[in-house]
Amino acid sequence: VLTLTGPRAIRAIAHEARQQVIDELYSGSVLTATEAARICGLSPSAMSYHLRALEKWGIVVRDQDSSDGRERPWRAGADDLRLGRDDQAPGTSMRQATNAVISALMAGLNKAVDAWLESDPRARGASLSRGRLYLTDDEAAALNKDLDALIRRYDAGRTSRDKPVDA
Repeated sequence: VLTLTGPRAIRAIAHEARQQVIDELYSGSVLTATEAARICGLSPSAMSYHLRALEKWGIVVRDQDSSDGRERPWRAGADDLRLGRDDQAPGTSMRQATNAVISALMAGLNKAVDAWLESDPRARGASLSRGRLYLTDDEAAALNKDLDALIRRYDAGRTSRDKPVDA
C-alpha cells in the first residue's frame, strides 16, 4: 500500500489524465506512454511528463524494458494507493490538495457517465443514494476491509482494455 501524505504528494494526482492512468495502472495494466496517452486523449510527450511526475512520488514505476528500447512500459508503484495525513502539513494545505484530487476525480466520473449514457442505448442513468454513517474508528476500518474484499471479488484484474464485452 502506498499512502500519499502531505499536500505536494497528494496534489500530484490532482489531474484528470493522471487519475485516468492511475486507474488503469492500478487495475493491473502495464502501459507505455503512447498507450496511456491514447487512453487519456493526450500526446505521448504530454503523457510522458505526467508519468515522470507520478514516478517522483512512487505512484508509478518503470516496468522491465521491452525488446524495443524506445518503449518504456510503466506499472503501478503499489497494489493500492491511499491518501493519508502528514502531521507536518497545515490543515489548509491538506484540504486544498484533497479537494483538488476530488475535483479531478469527479470531472472524470462525470465524463465517464456522459460517455456511457451517449454510447449505450440501454443506459437509463445512474442510481444515486445519499446518506450518512456514523462509525467508530474500528467500524470504519472493518467497513473499508469489507468493501475492499467486495471490490476485489468483482474486479478480477479487469482493465479498460481487458474486460467482458458487455461490461
